[in-house]
Amino acid sequence: MKLSRRGFVQVSAATGAVARPILAHASSMMPDGKPWPSIKVGNANQLSAGKPISFNYPDAGSPAWLLKLKAPAYEGIGPDRSIVAFSGICTHMGCPVAFKGGRFICPCHYSMFDPAKNGVPYQGLASDYLPQIKLRIDATSGDIHADGVSGLIWGRQNDAA
Repeated sequence: MKLSRRGFVQVSAATGAVARPILAHASSMMPDGKPWPSIKVGNANQLSAGKPISFNYPDAGSPAWLLKLKAPAYEGIGPDRSIVAFSGICTHMGCPVAFKGGRFICPCHYSMFDPAKNGVPYQGLASDYLPQIKLRIDATSGDIHADGVSGLIWGRQNDAA
């Protein structure tokens, strides 16, 4: 059976329309099929630009950083879109990262990650982005909740462990 270009485009569009809600639902789930935990990690009214707050997500063995930047960031939340959160574990060899000089730095091999650009590595041995934690903010109270992770936390086969 030959498929015309027009037919291919129509089949592709129909497949995308069917798959989109399924994939959207799957992204709200951990790899083991359980929903991501939703935990309060801070309050927007208590954040100061450049001063991160540590928390654990999605479990007690996963250090993370909540951070207000001085400018809007990719996937940032809040009125200025400047609040982001990332895993606190370097994607190269699992060393803890620290926030210094507007970036996350791994002291083990000097990998550096840009929190304004989705945690992209731009120096050092790390080749993967820092996993970004999906945040939600309550506009009334300013409470910030972690609701998921984009990316794989170092040392795991999946983020459900």
